[in-house]
Amino acid sequence: MSSSLPPTPISPTAPSVGARRKGPRVLPTLPLSAFTPPSTGVGEQFPLPPDPNTIHPNSVIDAHVITPSGNLSNWHAEIDEALKGRLGGAVLSLHGATPGEVESVISKASASETPILALLVPFSLDEGAPTDPPAYLANPGQKPQIVLSSTFTTNTPAAAEALKWALDKGFSIDIDVQSNLKDNDSEWEALEDLFAKAMPHESDSSVPRPKGKVILSNILPPPDDLHLPIVKLLTHPTYQAYQSHCAALSLYSNVFVKFIPPSWGSPTPPTPAPTAQMAISPVDSPIDPRDTQDKKEWKRRIKMYIGPSLEAFGYARIIYGSSPSPFTRTKSNAADWYELARESFAELGTEQEGVDAVFYGNAQLVYGSASS
Repeated sequence: MSSSLPPTPISPTAPSVGARRKGPRVLPTLPLSAFTPPSTGVGEQFPLPPDPNTIHPNSVIDAHVITPSGNLSNWHAEIDEALKGRLGGAVLSLHGATPGEVESVISKASASETPILALLVPFSLDEGAPTDPPAYLANPGQKPQIVLSSTFTTNTPAAAEALKWALDKGFSIDIDVQSNLKDNDSEWEALEDLFAKAMPHESDSSVPRPKGKVILSNILPPPDDLHLPIVKLLTHPTYQAYQSHCAALSLYSNVFVKFIPPSWGSPTPPTPAPTAQMAISPVDSPIDPRDTQDKKEWKRRIKMYIGPSLEAFGYARIIYGSSPSPFTRTKSNAADWYELARESFAELGTEQEGVDAVFYGNAQLVYGSASS
């Protein structure tokens, strides 16, 4: 019988193993709250997260209410209970209105019981800089503020010319992104290239900064397929592209994103009214026990998209609105979306200052006064 010993196992520090490593392992980061010592009032337990049901904005500006006629009766019927005592104003989208209809709404806006901060008026990027603009585009500083509303489908020289004209004139512009960002990375690059041509000040300090701002819609959250499980979405190329391109777009300091109901092929799930037998306590769970399975799924997915947007744009450049893109078939009740949007931010641990910025302060900044 041989008395030889088996070969010594290779040390984990041996070069053959080290050579297989791609680099230092990236460790997950934890919020500072994870290192906060326990409160003496709760024994050995860490403090519980804030109850999302207690986090409400002090005031709300709905920055996307689609009403070509300017009539707010249907919108009021939807939001009166949800926003009772919190409503600070609205931004009306006159999508589909003719120049004559726009003039009519402008003349009546000052008489509205709800403060009208701005009117989003139709404007085409595809037609280039206007040579004979309507009379209401003669004064960018009028009240309510006139904001241009357009769509982006393809990057053309005319689109860059029109966007540069608008910003240089002092107009802010809402751009509904309708290109196929979900399945085509080059569409993101086309949008970035449009901005590079229309806003050269970011790369050339000798170029004057534009007076207007750009507000992007239909990318927070972007169109998505609800059938794709969230665990697969985390590593999916479209989600990774979303993260990187949000970061690229945020480099333009006058670009904001609008947080509106997404085009997910399903209506916004409602929030059932509480019942006498249903007590909502932060001790039990930070998740509202009234949530249906659909609503829980929506909030999980929404929070996945809020995360990269917050990393890129911060709380200071996200603006809340209740109407979905008019170019989709999405149906959404304004009160249902408000609850879903508010709870999604609250469950991410957003503090009061951040909630107030998203639901009120940023809209006040962008729409409440003439661009400067």
